[in-house]
Amino acid sequence: MLAHVPVTPIDIEEYRPIVGDATIDELRALSEPLRGMVVHHVNATAFGGGVAEILQSLVPILQSLGIRAEWRVIRGADEFFSLTKRIHNSLQGLYAPFTPDDQQVYLRYQESNAALVESEADVTVVHDPQPAGLFPALIQLREHHPGGGWIWRCHIDLTEAQPDVWDFVASQIAPYDAVVFSLEQFVRQVREGQILRVLAPAIDPRTPKNAALSLESSRSIVARHGVDPDRPFLLQVSRFDPWKDPQGVIDVYRMIKQVIPRAQLVLIASMADDDPEGWSYYERTARRAGEDFDIHLLSNLNGVGNVEVNAFQQLATVVLQKSIREGFGLTVTEALWKARPVVASNAGGIPLQIINGKTGYLVGNNVQCAAGALRLLQKPRVAARIGRNGREHVRRHFLITRLVRDELMLYRDVLRQRALAGGERQPISQ
Repeated sequence: MLAHVPVTPIDIEEYRPIVGDATIDELRALSEPLRGMVVHHVNATAFGGGVAEILQSLVPILQSLGIRAEWRVIRGADEFFSLTKRIHNSLQGLYAPFTPDDQQVYLRYQESNAALVESEADVTVVHDPQPAGLFPALIQLREHHPGGGWIWRCHIDLTEAQPDVWDFVASQIAPYDAVVFSLEQFVRQVREGQILRVLAPAIDPRTPKNAALSLESSRSIVARHGVDPDRPFLLQVSRFDPWKDPQGVIDVYRMIKQVIPRAQLVLIASMADDDPEGWSYYERTARRAGEDFDIHLLSNLNGVGNVEVNAFQQLATVVLQKSIREGFGLTVTEALWKARPVVASNAGGIPLQIINGKTGYLVGNNVQCAAGALRLLQKPRVAARIGRNGREHVRRHFLITRLVRDELMLYRDVLRQRALAGGERQPISQ
């Protein structure tokens, strides 16, 4: 069977003090007619990246509401994940050859994973391109539609997708009952009759990465990793890849260093299982950093996990997110939730979060980024006000409870459509 990812149980009532009675009561009402249904979420990795972090919370919250939710991960070798990384980059606008042989490699792994699907769910949600071919492969293997509803959820920026790669992915998602994008501008043409939704991601305020930490604990963690908590430091939390522009972040830091010599820079990444390019970009970033001992490159491989990321975000003087392409930017959401001032690129879902001049600064190049960060470094009252505004913006729009509501409504609509198409499950009542 597909690898099963265990999750830590969560009680939905734990969110009531954070989001209020009305929100929790609404979730309970929406979930009541869905109680007992089986939902499988399928993605490429159990660790690293925003999808895995969302599922770590979404799945157990659904379970708390009476949904029989499970998280499954596909299997693959290096040749598959190297290929899907190229597909990912191509969909975000970085040209790469995509040959008939590449397509066959992709399809072969989809077929092998389809053979591992033992149990059928009422709804299966497949995340991103890596497992997108699972559903058509399963139809071909069993020679019929499995019966439940299938949803493809795209978390990446498709605005400049390489046409031949998108055409191939589109052929894989054509049988799905519903497709979901993170932003309106990412939406691509879908098959007639498919349910289309635009659902922004969200963060969980109660995870070790986002829960409140004491100042003493945060300072101790930061100091333990070689960063002076008494000196200002810039922070970017992102994978080492070309779309997050870690080398550009170093260039911005060096501009700031000329004005504020005491400034430090921290780059934190998670080295994910499905990202074989990570080491290559880590090495490029390390070469750009050179022998500047105020630049700190950290990752899960040297003990920086969720709690440590939390501590760095809690203490950062300014948080940067210098993405060239961005699906949504949950690291921005995390920093805003911690009331940190953020300077970020005008890319992907970041403008939904950064209201320029109110919840942070949106920038278009290195010079603007350095100028925005310098203003926040030099004007702590402005930084504090922007940080407070950012936290409230996230509380209203980008917490996990809002995403759970969106998911429940989507499941309801997919089940209704499947019932009308002759599925076994009855339509969900209003």
